[in-house]
Amino acid sequence: MTIYQNLIAGEWVGTDASENISPSDTKDVVGLYARGSAEDTKTAIAAAKAAFPAWSRSGILERHAILKKTADEILARKEELGKLLAREEGKILPEAIGEVTRAAQIFDFFAGEALRLTGEIVPSARPGITVEITREPLGVIGIITPWNFPIAIPAWKIAPALCYGNTVVFKPAELVPGCAWAIVDILHRAGLPKGVLNLVMGSGSVVGQAMLDSRDLGGITFTGSTGTGKRVALASIEHNRKFQLEMGGKNPMVVLDDADLNVAVEAAANSGFFSTGQRCTASSRLIVTEGIHDKFVAAMTDKLKSLTVDNALKAGTHIGPVVDERQLKQDTDYIEIGKSEGAKLAFGGEVVSRDTPGFYLQPTLFTEATNQMRISQEEIFGPVVSVIRVKDYDEALSVANDTPFGLSAGIATTSLKHATHFKRNSEAGMVMVNLPTAGVDFHVPFGGRKASSFGSREQGKYAAEFFTVVKTAYTLP
Repeated sequence: MTIYQNLIAGEWVGTDASENISPSDTKDVVGLYARGSAEDTKTAIAAAKAAFPAWSRSGILERHAILKKTADEILARKEELGKLLAREEGKILPEAIGEVTRAAQIFDFFAGEALRLTGEIVPSARPGITVEITREPLGVIGIITPWNFPIAIPAWKIAPALCYGNTVVFKPAELVPGCAWAIVDILHRAGLPKGVLNLVMGSGSVVGQAMLDSRDLGGITFTGSTGTGKRVALASIEHNRKFQLEMGGKNPMVVLDDADLNVAVEAAANSGFFSTGQRCTASSRLIVTEGIHDKFVAAMTDKLKSLTVDNALKAGTHIGPVVDERQLKQDTDYIEIGKSEGAKLAFGGEVVSRDTPGFYLQPTLFTEATNQMRISQEEIFGPVVSVIRVKDYDEALSVANDTPFGLSAGIATTSLKHATHFKRNSEAGMVMVNLPTAGVDFHVPFGGRKASSFGSREQGKYAAEFFTVVKTAYTLP
């Protein structure tokens, strides 16, 4: 079997490799992917550093052309790449193709942004002096991405990094090297100069640690667990480098008595269970006022009964497998914790078998939960959702905000008053009204508050805040 190698200094290198196994069928080997070493990582960082002076001063048309060519190829291959994504991550095929399409849109957007680089010229307080305010590339960017969005998240980090003239060392999650390799291969063939983009696949303890230890990275952008995010922050502070963290959430979906029941159920089911609940924006806390509570729980239970858990590539599947055995154990451990805490298991919670061996878990709904329970405070990152009964809107808002996280929040209501108040008073970076909490557009900012995020927002024009530095220059003619 061919080894998909690392890209370092413009060359494909690496013979030490590991198998990429499908969670839908553990007999399905997606491919053999290289495992980089600490020395590989150091070489990649050195290559990116050497390439930075020329790339940071490259023409905007060159950057535009490469990013646009990349967007076009990703879109043209969306079915092929979607199948690869579904195989290695377990996201059902329609969702996987949708994610690939989003990656293409992100590259297309930043291809346009390369032509829209702007600055300011303002008069000085001192007569006769001109002040120029410009943005310059940050330097070598370390990019560390998670397994749950294996092509979209790399896209929304790599595209702006290159757009604004930075060079990159990219470490994807170990579980999903296939999509990472594909996107780097496309960019490489699109004409990136040697060393501008380097791919080092491998473990976080080796490749990731070597990146954290380097003094030559101008910035690190990280999406992943809270614990690892803290390590990234501490290491970055030590080296006085810029860092950006996206670390998850325990997102609330408030359902008020006046909500349209069908709208509320569809939004809650999508938020909590689609993509197997493996989204940092998933709503794992459904906060429901008492007047609609029983009807909502009954309707949610009926909805879950209608959802099919099966192979991600199989037509008619609504929920694919959990990503791997370790994540499945974490999910089932939390289900047992929920039972022990006194929550009522209203639906699901069982590991199930299908025609192909994989990590299949029924969507799990707890009722009679309280916001103090571990299942209501800790991120499970699976298809496990708790319903919390509250008296009214005021209590619902209070419970929604009572969490260490603050990424996304939703409300189902027909009241303009409550919708407006919730948007203003929710302690989350993103708020949805009568919509799933998961799913944001590619051209608007993404990010949260509190323990969910640190640093400037990702995506859209706001990405410039992280990937550039501001320079103020004075001129006396």
